[in-house]
Amino acid sequence: MCGLVGFIAKSQKLKIVENMLKIQTYRGPDDSGIYFDEQNGVHLGHNRLSIQDLSSHGHQPFISNCKNYVIVFNGEVYNFKTIRGKLEDLGHEFISNSDTEVILYSYKEWGMQCLDKFIGMFAFSILDKVQNKLFLARDRAGVKPLYYYTCDNQFMFSSEIKSFHKHPNFKKEQNLEVLPCFFQFGYIPAPYTIFKNCFKLESGHYLELKIDNLEFRITRYWDVNDYYLQEKFSKSEDEILRDIEKILDDAIDLRMISDVPVGVFLSGGYDSSLVASILAKKQGKKINTFTIGFDDPKYNEAEHAKTIARYLGTNHTEYYMKNQDMLDLVEKLPFYYDEPFGDSSALPTMIVSKLAKQHVKVVLSADGGDEAFCGYSKYFFLNKFQNIFLNSFKREVLKAGLNLFSVDSIAFINDKLPKKLKQTNIKDKFTKFQRAINSHNLEEMFENASSYTDKNEVAKFLKVQREEKIFSKWDKIENVEFLNQMMAIDYKLFMNDDVLTKVDRATMSVSIEGREPLLDHRIIEYMARVPFELKYKNNQGKYLLRRVLYKYLPKELVDKPKSGFQIPLNEWLRNELKPLALKYLDETRLDDNIFNIKEINSIKVRFFGGVDIGATIWFLLIYQMWKEKWLD
Repeated sequence: MCGLVGFIAKSQKLKIVENMLKIQTYRGPDDSGIYFDEQNGVHLGHNRLSIQDLSSHGHQPFISNCKNYVIVFNGEVYNFKTIRGKLEDLGHEFISNSDTEVILYSYKEWGMQCLDKFIGMFAFSILDKVQNKLFLARDRAGVKPLYYYTCDNQFMFSSEIKSFHKHPNFKKEQNLEVLPCFFQFGYIPAPYTIFKNCFKLESGHYLELKIDNLEFRITRYWDVNDYYLQEKFSKSEDEILRDIEKILDDAIDLRMISDVPVGVFLSGGYDSSLVASILAKKQGKKINTFTIGFDDPKYNEAEHAKTIARYLGTNHTEYYMKNQDMLDLVEKLPFYYDEPFGDSSALPTMIVSKLAKQHVKVVLSADGGDEAFCGYSKYFFLNKFQNIFLNSFKREVLKAGLNLFSVDSIAFINDKLPKKLKQTNIKDKFTKFQRAINSHNLEEMFENASSYTDKNEVAKFLKVQREEKIFSKWDKIENVEFLNQMMAIDYKLFMNDDVLTKVDRATMSVSIEGREPLLDHRIIEYMARVPFELKYKNNQGKYLLRRVLYKYLPKELVDKPKSGFQIPLNEWLRNELKPLALKYLDETRLDDNIFNIKEINSIKVRFFGGVDIGATIWFLLIYQMWKEKWLD
């Protein structure tokens, strides 16, 4: 993991590059470097977190032996040794053992088609002096971030938005159009950001910039939809399982290539248990696993993770999150996340990253399993109810039935169910399901099931009108099942802009590298072609992943309701975080050009009176803290 920056200016401005690097030093505290090309005014900067080739040969910006190509790179290309062998056969000579040099000479040999050869997570920029162009590229899943800003004959890029604040030509103009999306989903969808003229380079895309006139074009080189459109496998279930195991095995093998210690985030869920199990079997020594716990049993999975760790024989480290840990971090969130980011599980993710930092420099995280193997409960419910939804009579009967139950009554019933049937976070799930059933079409049904706040409620307290183009990832895949469509959208949207953003900033905040074996692109390319009947079978999500996992762990040890990385948000906001919420949501601090302040006051009264709308309060708090940090 590293941090990179760059811009174009005719005269040398090294101090600006230094300042842009300094504000994100935690992304790469081991080394830094700056490059300036007098011929075209290109400035490149790099912060290095040394993982591969710890010697000075891995220093960046890395300049080719012919001096015509320069690269700054963040991430890992795990199969670089195989690619290097091919390049050596073609006559290329290497001075380092780094994947950075392999990327650069791959580009020199194959151009941007080199991206098709890489297995890994990456964001990089290459200066090509031969063509007088600058190239920016981002990996297929979007594990590594890359932002660019273009305005008034300016072009700059960085791993994080905060670096732009250190450039005198960056205009801090808020992009109000994205706020309805943020307050509905808790994140801002790519390619948009909270600032005007500032964009995320989307996953699976590269940008080609002409240096002389700053004209650029963006090209998509990979799209998960393409694989959902391919013909489904006619293989047997056992054949498919063997294929999946082989891909998983290789994906984890590749992510163990490192010159520093590696560990695993272990939550006790199917995904992290599978990664830890495969790794434990492969390693000749005990692996390191890390877990965060809560004193409240409704949210605590640490005991379950400890049971898994004990069975696997890992060096297990757990930490029970104290309220003070959370209080110490909340006001730091706007600094590390740069723009409003509402996923409250960022807090425990940052704390478990800090825990891992004490023992390792690289940690494996098991994100991507839900989107690839069909794990979210909304998939099952919406898929079952799509036929009812499309029948207006049945839909009205269902809506009438649902209205007989309150959120509290559903929670009471859930508490009485057997452990096997009990749902976690039931209030939130029931509220989303109610919104989904009241939708007008399947697209809106899925959107509502993915929302933390009803868009009609957002429209009441937010004066900015929603632009439909902002939430535009519903690229309907013709002749593809509704279940697969939902998974494809989440892979491109929620996973990218929420989950991966959360993990990148959390791990980078303490200067450790997070690797994602379940996001190896070969996994989703394969799973997209698996018949959906094998993704959700016998009323079980992650059916195939479970079958693989049962080979490593006893079924009774891992089968339990899915909870995710939940925190007691409502309780904290009504207690320890209440002074902070009241401080930032005081009407004297609210912008009446953006908010309906009377409605905000009503929301506060309802929440502190006992109505569980903590997500709305949390998003408002996050936005206000961000605004005062970066704009005021």
